[in-house]
Amino acid sequence: MPIKIQNDLPAKAQLEAENIFVMDENRALSQDFRALQVLIVNLMPLKEQTERDLLRSLSNTPLQIDISFLQMESHVSKNTSPLHMEKFYLTFPEIRHKKFDGMIVTGAPVETLDFEQVNYWDELTKVMDWAETHVTSSLFICWGAQAGLYHYYNIHKVLRDKKLSGIYSHHVLNRKEPLVRGFDDVFFAPHSRYTEASRDDILNNPDFKVLADSKEAGIYLVLAKDGKQVFVMGHPEYDRYTLDREYKRDVGKGIDPDVPVHYYPDNDPTQKPNLSWRNHANALYSNWLNYYVYQITPYILEDDKEEELV
Repeated sequence: MPIKIQNDLPAKAQLEAENIFVMDENRALSQDFRALQVLIVNLMPLKEQTERDLLRSLSNTPLQIDISFLQMESHVSKNTSPLHMEKFYLTFPEIRHKKFDGMIVTGAPVETLDFEQVNYWDELTKVMDWAETHVTSSLFICWGAQAGLYHYYNIHKVLRDKKLSGIYSHHVLNRKEPLVRGFDDVFFAPHSRYTEASRDDILNNPDFKVLADSKEAGIYLVLAKDGKQVFVMGHPEYDRYTLDREYKRDVGKGIDPDVPVHYYPDNDPTQKPNLSWRNHANALYSNWLNYYVYQITPYILEDDKEEELV
């Protein structure tokens, strides 16, 4: 089944060119069943690229999904046009009375700041608190995962000696959990970050199930509250060229970054990057939607009517 998005979202034409089935609002009106309502809190600077990356991964499921995008009112996006934001993004006051089947919180390039220094931190914490009663299951990606672990469980992040960038191998730790159903013993995923959530704090917390780990990249996949919260430390949604763009951007800034590991053939940035994580990414998002959203959520989502959130 397709993902349902707004008729003129730019990502629609690009995904259709990749032979990915997307359904616009007009056609969806004729469907006689309830689509899953999924909210994407997009904190990445290149909004349109992140939209495409996530929609591409979410499309690989037999479920129909109705996508909404949320922006932070307390932050002005410098890399996406105001027209795009106004047309395709909602604000928290517009959705705070609604309930959603699933929510995704993306990463953000603010890792070197303390959480409280991020200009939209207070607003984001309100969204995360709201999600506890208004979202069936939430999935947090990279910095979003670190933010969720800190806000909900007071797990601090640790600054790495140098940036983690590349494609890393991971191994599955708990095959009984449906989230990793269909995963190979070893699978690959992209990482791009300067910090990581405290490994000891995660391992010592009885509320967590660690489902995947990496000798090079650390803990990758954490489950909490029986799947109501899923924390993904990397970027499984990245496309083939995302790390390539980041690397060449940093080179252009004179940062002299390390070449992303296990990414370019022969470690040569002039060559086309290898794509080695797409199957895992598709399985991860499909399993989350099926086992922790669709199988759990009520058939009828009853939005708030009279009560006013503070």
